[in-house]
Amino acid sequence: MTSPFHNVSLFSTFFHIGLFTIGGGYAMIPLIEQKVVEEKQWLSREELLDLMAVAQSCPGVFAVNIAIFIGYKLKGTWGALLATLGCALPSFLIILSIALFFRQFQDNVWVARAFRGIRPCVVALIAAPTFRMAQTAQINRYNFWIPVLCAFFIWAFGVSPVWVIVVAGLGGYLYGKLGLNPQ
Repeated sequence: MTSPFHNVSLFSTFFHIGLFTIGGGYAMIPLIEQKVVEEKQWLSREELLDLMAVAQSCPGVFAVNIAIFIGYKLKGTWGALLATLGCALPSFLIILSIALFFRQFQDNVWVARAFRGIRPCVVALIAAPTFRMAQTAQINRYNFWIPVLCAFFIWAFGVSPVWVIVVAGLGGYLYGKLGLNPQ
């Protein structure tokens, strides 16, 4: 088991990601990709995509799940603990600070306007990595209908995402088992 002191870089990386991301776990994806894949080169894009798929299908907060999986893959148990702490601590401190002073600025027009301005940025932060992940997952003109159809069933008919994940997993398994996969 490695010492936690050797994992300072892992903690500080996820602390930075948690500190500078507004909008939740999915908004963290571009920063995670930039830091973990491009800068630190700890994982390949494909490995990150696989870990994100697992993190999305597990119960709990996506940001925490992805921190756990990346930390564990890189440094074992200590890595999982420190990446998770680094990811969650900034949000905890920010929420604690806001809770302490919320009454003083809850009706402030400038604060309300700032939050309204942040919303479109959060949408863009989520959309950009979604398109990059689609490229990495080799979504093309022949199979793009699959995620579109899944999103439609969730939106229009209220189908649980759990069932979509189960059916997609079974479909992928059968696709590979029947030798339809060209790889």
